[in-house]
Amino acid sequence: MAIETLESVEIGEDVEPETIVRWTLERFAGRRIVLTTSFGMEGCALVDMVARHGQPIPVVYLDTMFLFPETHALRDRMAQRYPHLRFENRGTQLTPREQEKRYGAELWRRNPDACCRIRKVEPMRQVLAEADVWMTGLMRSQSAGRAGLRAVEWDTRHRVRKVNPLAGWDRARVWEYVRRHDVPYNELHERGYPSIGCVQCTAAVTGTGPADYTRAGRWSGTSKNECGLHETRESRNSSREPAIPSAEIRDPRHATRDVRVGT
Repeated sequence: MAIETLESVEIGEDVEPETIVRWTLERFAGRRIVLTTSFGMEGCALVDMVARHGQPIPVVYLDTMFLFPETHALRDRMAQRYPHLRFENRGTQLTPREQEKRYGAELWRRNPDACCRIRKVEPMRQVLAEADVWMTGLMRSQSAGRAGLRAVEWDTRHRVRKVNPLAGWDRARVWEYVRRHDVPYNELHERGYPSIGCVQCTAAVTGTGPADYTRAGRWSGTSKNECGLHETRESRNSSREPAIPSAEIRDPRHATRDVRVGT
């Protein structure tokens, strides 16, 4: 049976995330399941939930080469904490210097959509081309654009079954889970960074702590609040974005596996 014909109503919207995770691993056993994370608190909580089942699910992240040092340190701690999971870097091979030579200085400032497309959207497209089921840490409470999120849905853009176990939660419930289970999390959350991406495009938000979530610090000063990974259709402005040669996208055979501390 083609995976797009499986009904998402097999599990309800009010089911607890741990139950959705268990259901996913059982319902799609034998399918190509991938969990993606940018090492935000929600992703770390989801990794912990999946890890409890003992299955070697690949945990894919995109090292944009612009991540905070604290994010790299968290990646190492997560790999140590969950050694049976396969943490894989599937980010672009295009270095910041090569990007500047090709597209000019500070592309993230002049055209943040293009920068995100190069360093996030296109690499993720290749990841999902090899997957049947995509698990994410998205929540409806994160933004107006995510308010219609379902726990299990069909992603028409990437043609995968998308599972969002935390869809019905908010940051306060995630923070409670993280504390209860001693899940590693990014120390930047304690310094006023509720949502963390690349260094150039992430700012602290005054008055926020680990239990707070807002995207106000992302791409501040612009109308942009999403990198494009979770859009269901191509951007209307994609024709104005730089074309990306396929050679710049990381070959899955060269993915970084078995992350070592200090890499």
